[in-house]
Amino acid sequence: MTNLEVSAENEDAGPGYAAARLLLLHEKERSGPPRRTALARLTDDWLAALFAAAAPPRGTALVAVGGYGRSELSPRSDLDLLLLHDGTADKAAIAALADRIWYPVWDLGLALDHSVRTPAEARTTAADDLKVHLGLLDARPLAGDAGLVAALRTTVLADWRNQAPKRLPELDALCRERAERAGELQFLLEPDLKEARGGLRDAQALRAVAASWLADAPREGLDRARRRLLDTRDALHLVTGRATDRLALQEQDAVAAELGLLDADTLLREVYEAARTISYATDVTWREVNRVLKARSARPRLRSLLGRSGGGRSGGKPPIERTPLAEGVVEMDGEVVLARTAKPERDPVLPLRAAAAAAQSGLPLSPHAVRHLAATAKPLPVPWPAEAREELVTLLGAGEATVPVWEALEAEGIVTRLLPDWERVRCRPQRNPVHTWTVDRHLVETAVRAASLTRRVGRPDLLLVAALLHDIGKGWPGDHSVAGETIARDLAARVGFDRTDTAVVATAVRHHLLLVETATRRDLDDPATVQAVATAVGTLGTLELLHALTEADALATGPAAWSSWRASLVADLVKRVAGVLAGEPLPDPEAAAPSAEQERLAIEALRTGEPVLALHARDEHAADPESDASAPEPVGVELVIALPDQPGVLPAVAGVLALHRLTVRAADLRAVDLPTGLGTGSVLVLDWRVAAEYGSLPEAARLRADLVRALDGSLDISARLAEREAAYPRRRGLTAPPPRVTVAAADSRLATVIEVRAQDAPGLLHRIGRALEGAAVRVRSAHVSTLGANAVDTLYVTRPDGSLLPPEEAVDLARTLETALG
Repeated sequence: MTNLEVSAENEDAGPGYAAARLLLLHEKERSGPPRRTALARLTDDWLAALFAAAAPPRGTALVAVGGYGRSELSPRSDLDLLLLHDGTADKAAIAALADRIWYPVWDLGLALDHSVRTPAEARTTAADDLKVHLGLLDARPLAGDAGLVAALRTTVLADWRNQAPKRLPELDALCRERAERAGELQFLLEPDLKEARGGLRDAQALRAVAASWLADAPREGLDRARRRLLDTRDALHLVTGRATDRLALQEQDAVAAELGLLDADTLLREVYEAARTISYATDVTWREVNRVLKARSARPRLRSLLGRSGGGRSGGKPPIERTPLAEGVVEMDGEVVLARTAKPERDPVLPLRAAAAAAQSGLPLSPHAVRHLAATAKPLPVPWPAEAREELVTLLGAGEATVPVWEALEAEGIVTRLLPDWERVRCRPQRNPVHTWTVDRHLVETAVRAASLTRRVGRPDLLLVAALLHDIGKGWPGDHSVAGETIARDLAARVGFDRTDTAVVATAVRHHLLLVETATRRDLDDPATVQAVATAVGTLGTLELLHALTEADALATGPAAWSSWRASLVADLVKRVAGVLAGEPLPDPEAAAPSAEQERLAIEALRTGEPVLALHARDEHAADPESDASAPEPVGVELVIALPDQPGVLPAVAGVLALHRLTVRAADLRAVDLPTGLGTGSVLVLDWRVAAEYGSLPEAARLRADLVRALDGSLDISARLAEREAAYPRRRGLTAPPPRVTVAAADSRLATVIEVRAQDAPGLLHRIGRALEGAAVRVRSAHVSTLGANAVDTLYVTRPDGSLLPPEEAVDLARTLETALG
């Protein structure tokens, strides 16, 4: 705020404005609308004094437009000003008057959006520029000829109403383009409070629609939502000292404190709630605008038809068709409304029946009908009757059409009335950037995805309900899967499922992450891995339910959460677990012979005494042909390396792969003993699954050459990777949490399982390998999982003789790794 701390000598009029402004902005007892109004009034008086001191010619006026016209001045808001004149004064005099006003504003460091126009010029500019027209709708006189301003306001407003059939579609297109560019405010971790969909621009657009008299926005909560966004922007300006509308992560705690809120999550939740209110009002309003415009355009054609036929009802209005959809529910004029005979006060299932009918028909649920249902519908008994449960499943099974109907129910509080625990996840932010949605919207999106997978399970109803509830525990402290199991059990019983079905839903919620985490982080050749999953799942029916839920959950999370590779791993795990549940014995991994390719490479490595490798793309895809993720891209690249057993192999190979921009997904290491002329020789065979970071594979010869150099010490991998890591892009202001290394309770009889969670970076596995080499342990296999910026690497390690590490040694190894990575 130092630009404002100027002396009164720099002000042409209104001495002390800068000091008074600073004092006002730092008054803790006056904030929100009172402060914005006071700031606008203070600025009005100062500008009016500047105008008067400049001895303005007759027929001139100073006008506030846009946000300033609405008296909504945030600490760093632009001053939107129009110098209006009737055209009779000399141009030089008008220019001098403008200078006497604009320059003091600039001298104070205030942002200024200014123009000088006659009423005719303002009207012409508004006709050519929609944004100018919108700003003039909020024109407010500050000083000078008030009649001139009043006449302009009247003309501009009349033009807006007369041109509404043309201007409103332009405004709708402008809002949609802005939403595409800025995203949905209610789902962004760093939202733009002004430009994003559901932000202040959309609130302004709703005011403009109302001014056209063509349609009006739902009023419930809209003013409160606008105030919350404006208050947040005020706090953001004060905290940063800048004119910014983007609520960056590093500012959120300070903004929350400025607003007197508990923390950044509470702030985001309130901002999301406000954005959701504005977004819903926007959807409803533009739907009504389009309906009215469509009806207007159809009217002349209808009159022509009625005139030629000589028929029609009195007044020329055709009868409005009402098409029955369900008991008490009809379609009318493109919306789902209640039938005239509907009795919400006697029919507790009616809200769900209407919602299910709307979703299945792909039609919007009338906001008037939803509001009426919220006010009059009789509460459902607990447990719900079978019809209510079936209507809920029908609603969830409608796919994409479920989302707008669910939003309509949420807007009037019907969802939390049906499912009380929903309130804890409503608008709850997810700070993992992998997630696209807030918790509640993610649950609905998961049900949408699950709707396309219902043909794969024997109980589609349980799949859809489990999808809706799988993250319901995120509103409670602790492990959300554990908390969610209890909540899901209660809600499933409330909805009316019997004890057996309730247990299945609860199990699915408790273990909804089990398949993907096990498949990507554990050794599937270890019998203990498969047996643990089989024990947790219990039945084949629950397994197929979890398989579909896993895919739906990942697809609804975001593009980084699911791929053909993940799908293939999960499908492989499901196949193995299904075999155990069907009574089939698990193969002994120790008895498995090397493949023909591994044996061929091992013999060649033993003969030459040097590394030998084979690199090729795997041509398999997601194992499930019905999966949404069965995309044409290959699962990954298989790299098989054979070389004489020696120290430093794991860090050397991992480092070379990192240098060649190959991302490691999994690695299996085994020693193969082969006969030689002098007895037997030991060869280490490494089977890696890798992915090319930029889509192109390096040449095998180059990989081999660099591996030879890394093993003989002529290639300094650590130095090369340090250069790469120094250039690795990092978000300014964000500090990654420290790495965490733990001993996993995997009950493996083959190896000790160490789990590493760290910030993903080039060469992470190389650093881990170096630390393990220093600790004198042997790596049996490694499994790498990366989501966004977070890596979870699982290592199966043994002593050099192949035995498991004692618990104390395992803990010491975890601490050593944590120190090395930190």
